[in-house]
Amino acid sequence: MTPEQNKRAVSEAWKAFASRDPQRIRAAFTDDAEWLAPKDNATGVALGFTDHMIGPDTIVRFLAEEFPKLFVADVSVQFTHPMLCEGDTVMLEMRLQATLPSGRHYDNDYCLILELREGRIARVREYMDTQKGRGSVIGDLPSDLRAAGPVPAVPA
Repeated sequence: MTPEQNKRAVSEAWKAFASRDPQRIRAAFTDDAEWLAPKDNATGVALGFTDHMIGPDTIVRFLAEEFPKLFVADVSVQFTHPMLCEGDTVMLEMRLQATLPSGRHYDNDYCLILELREGRIARVREYMDTQKGRGSVIGDLPSDLRAAGPVPAVPA
């Protein structure tokens, strides 16, 4: 597929994600799709969900059922730069804003690298500011823990 077709496929996938329609979301992924996010990211921790989703059923469940449990209102996704495409790899930068169940405002920037196969997503690598996300979703550490400073490395 051409770079423009791949970018269009990613844009259409995001529209499917926003629809929360499991069939539309499922159609965006290959049968062996996987989605990797940073280990112990706040969303995964808060939802008790994995940071390495394997298979479209797991990804669909996350996007259609789990995601709305955390990002409950005013969900806004804005692509902050034009998508870049090299071959079947599309890179996008986006900003996600939403209201959390606690009433807190979530606002974080993401970079995603998507590998496509025949116009469908085969692999997603997701990057974000994990500390900022944790502060919004889980809250700040108590002051007595913040004051302790970094944990020293354990000698080998």
